Amino acid sequence: MAGSAIKSLRAKWRIWASCWVTAAVAAALLVAVGPDSAGAGGKRRWITDDQGRALVLNGLNTASSAKSEPNGMPWIKAADVQREKQQLGSNFVRFLIQWRNVEPRPGAYDETYLDQVAERVHWYGARGYHVMLDMHQDVYGPKTKGNGAPAWATQTDGLLVAEQDQWELKYIEPGTVRAFDHFWGTRQSSRNLRARYAAAWAHVAGRFRDDPAVIGYDLMNEPWGGSVQGAAFEAGPLAALYRRTLAAIREVDHDSWIFVEPEAVSTNWGLPSGLPYLKDPRGDGDRARIAYAPHVYPLPLDLGNGYSGDAKAWVRRTLGSWRTQTERTARRLNAPVVIGEYGIDATLPGALTYVAAVRRLAEEMGAGTAYWSNDPGPWSPWERTKRGGLRATRLLPVLDRPTPLAIAGEPDTYEWDATSRTLKVSWRGARRGVRGGTELYLPERHFPRGGRVTGGDVISWDAKSRILVVRSGPGKHRVRITPVPDTD
Repeated sequence: MAGSAIKSLRAKWRIWASCWVTAAVAAALLVAVGPDSAGAGGKRRWITDDQGRALVLNGLNTASSAKSEPNGMPWIKAADVQREKQQLGSNFVRFLIQWRNVEPRPGAYDETYLDQVAERVHWYGARGYHVMLDMHQDVYGPKTKGNGAPAWATQTDGLLVAEQDQWELKYIEPGTVRAFDHFWGTRQSSRNLRARYAAAWAHVAGRFRDDPAVIGYDLMNEPWGGSVQGAAFEAGPLAALYRRTLAAIREVDHDSWIFVEPEAVSTNWGLPSGLPYLKDPRGDGDRARIAYAPHVYPLPLDLGNGYSGDAKAWVRRTLGSWRTQTERTARRLNAPVVIGEYGIDATLPGALTYVAAVRRLAEEMGAGTAYWSNDPGPWSPWERTKRGGLRATRLLPVLDRPTPLAIAGEPDTYEWDATSRTLKVSWRGARRGVRGGTELYLPERHFPRGGRVTGGDVISWDAKSRILVVRSGPGKHRVRITPVPDTD
């Protein structure tokens, strides 16, 4: 594309973004400056495993390729999951599913599709992963030149959806806005689409409730309000859908975590969210299992910039604001945080530094992460060779980061210092009912001979999985892990 055309496209995107931001900020400030709702708690919450240990979830999204495949399946085979486990030590995957495949006709669920999902979930589960099932949509559905919703649930009233070089601009095409308005009930539809959506989720949850690999359900990827935006959308139609879907899922699955996302555009850029407290039917406080799963895509990166020059300063400010607003919303929801998406074209200037910065931010927040995505290419840890195989990109070593996986107690802090080659982890002793030790992932690239532990007792070290287990018990624990020297 010619340079002038790119500038024109970016100008159009900036104008739309600027208008949207002005409206969103005005609406969101009504929430941002007000008191946190009744669900707010003082302490940071954690997703826990079946031993009661706090989980530090890190992995990839699988996969963008599923969006365009008629059968909704990602490109992966079992061997690709094994490669990911060996090369990244991941313990988490955000696995994309789509409403169009779950419910191709009203009330008719495709069990063959769900069988194929279950097969792939098993690939992950057999390797110790925790799987989040994400009901994915972009630009509503295929009939609006996106993905997600089935044709029968897409009502555009004949309005057009034009192709756009920058795909996000399709969200503001008349046909897309109208389809969302019918879904949210802003305009009357021939069907109660929100009821059908909740029922579809209940069917999925009923299918996977007994699968130990499935940790929970991400109710909707990057919700978009159509003609209703900002806090009015999040506190209104979006919260209503979440409450309906929560109730439907809890009828069949009492225990899995349920992940909720804010409206994407505002929160991705570090603006406040108007999402209110959502009561979990299973109970309040520590009984509730609702997690907050925002994405982070700073606007300069959305516009195709790298993490350099003026854009770098803007992105750094965005990340600071994003953290403040995310932690505020998490307190309001009484929810742990998982960054459901973050990513960048790794060939851009400063891209690797940006990815490392987001991982450090997640460490400071105690948040899980799912990088976008595992599809081979410039955004991925892998790329295709001329012979069709896969080889590592420059991104892989950045994502292959030492980290705790499960902490047997109440985590305080954890941090990987690449300069001193030291992983520091501190926590308060095992809570009642917590079993097992604290598991730490030590990649071979940083710990070729394993780790030397200061301040703790080693239970076991597995050189194949690269997992070091440290004893936990009452009291405070502060451990430092450094590489075993070659002379030992």
